[in-house]
Amino acid sequence: MTAVTRPGGRTAAVRDAVLRAAADLLVETGLEGLELAAVAQRAGVGKSTVYRRWGTVAALVADLLVDMADTSSRRPATGALSTDLLAAAKLIRRTLTDPRQGALFKAIIATATSDPTTAQALAAFYRKRVDEVSPVVIDAVDRGEAPDGVDAREVIRHLSAPLYYRFLTDTAPISAADVRRSVALTMAGVQAGVFGPEAAGPTPPGPRTTTPTGSATGRRRTES
Repeated sequence: MTAVTRPGGRTAAVRDAVLRAAADLLVETGLEGLELAAVAQRAGVGKSTVYRRWGTVAALVADLLVDMADTSSRRPATGALSTDLLAAAKLIRRTLTDPRQGALFKAIIATATSDPTTAQALAAFYRKRVDEVSPVVIDAVDRGEAPDGVDAREVIRHLSAPLYYRFLTDTAPISAADVRRSVALTMAGVQAGVFGPEAAGPTPPGPRTTTPTGSATGRRRTES
């Protein structure tokens, strides 16, 4: 994930050092080995600073995810939906196949399966990333490349889902072919209208029941 430059200052420098240390330890040891005292030692800051600012490991991991979202690359702007989606998918591939970033994401996702605070922070991270990239779909609607009413956020979710599935269920790295397939399938879905509100179809009717008076609503009442 490509980082963007942020303003500095002592407080920001301490936070950066602590979050880098937390990420390193999370990759090396997982959640079990992530202790605030160890993070402070790795970061070269006082333990009291870490305990006062974050208090718990869960809060520290949550702040790490906030930082990752804040410093990640912004949405592509190539002028066409297909190439915007391709750029977004390539970024996902670069991030997840990077030795450190990929290991960090796996550690965080594993932590989120058992820690509600981390799970909420991870969900917030992905909501923010989807919100940042989804305007490429809105731009495509304005250019006539996508139908009106398309759910832009669902388009981005469906673009990334196959890549994350491969990342989490296969030992082989995500390939360029995986990226191309994800983009092609997402584009086909956009053009077919499967991301529009009508794609879900009408709400199915609920079960039919017998009224207290004995009259049937949709089925004949059995005489006792």
